Amino acid sequence: MTETPRSIRDFSALSIDGQERSLADFAGQVLLIVNTASECGFTKQYAGLQQLQDEYSDRGFSVLGFPCDQFGHQEPGSDEEIAEFCSTNFSVDFPMFSKIEVNGPGAHPLYQWLKASKPGIAGGRIAWNFTKFLIDRDGHVVDRFGPPTAPARIARRIDTLITDQ
Repeated sequence: MTETPRSIRDFSALSIDGQERSLADFAGQVLLIVNTASECGFTKQYAGLQQLQDEYSDRGFSVLGFPCDQFGHQEPGSDEEIAEFCSTNFSVDFPMFSKIEVNGPGAHPLYQWLKASKPGIAGGRIAWNFTKFLIDRDGHVVDRFGPPTAPARIARRIDTLITDQ
């Protein structure tokens, strides 16, 4: 019998450069996990996500980006093309992972756990690109933000988690 995941540390994912990465590597950090897409109306949020990374990374924070092509085929590129797009257009230097599914039978186990931890208004589904999950230093989901929530609007909550822990 498989143990039920208790924190983000119980998962691993393929990085955008093809390396298996344990999310335990981020133990003790506050994280913002986001399903991303390069051709979405919310794609400009990459700039805000990078701004959060720049502002808080030296205090134990990181954004983790998970490209997904399940919403309107808005992430059609390969992992290499996605990495190039993010670097060239938004100077993204936060960790990006290989393209995954976030809904349905092929949903990555991390996203199955995130959705169960904080169901949101779409219930047990991700409604669209740029849904954001805030993770505390203990690896637990503490908040979920819908796609329209600009990254800057999450800054105060991140600051509180970094300061309180």
